Amino acid sequence: MIYFWAFVIGGAICVIGQICFDVFKLDPAHTMTLLVVAGAIADGLGLYDPFIQFAGAGASVPITSFGNALVHGALEELKSSGGIGIITGIFKVTSAGISAAIIFSFMASLFVKPKG
Repeated sequence: MIYFWAFVIGGAICVIGQICFDVFKLDPAHTMTLLVVAGAIADGLGLYDPFIQFAGAGASVPITSFGNALVHGALEELKSSGGIGIITGIFKVTSAGISAAIIFSFMASLFVKPKG
């Protein structure tokens, strides 16, 4: 049943993104920002962790999880390190994903020539 809910929840997040494109005519950057902020707000309210427990990868893989990770890391480090923890916590949790995006983008640029 976990696969079913992961599919449904992950698909629902994608449908929300597609609605932002088609109905509200938002560009990809605005849509991505909206979904990241929604995930951040949900984590700030304590709603995203139960959401991940219910939906598994359906909630932890989409871009909303990045917002969750930013806020989650900042709040954890705020408790343990004080005010500076807000900044360090963000990087502590998301640095692997950001580094991977940079490295893989660079590697792709070596092999793919843009059409122009």
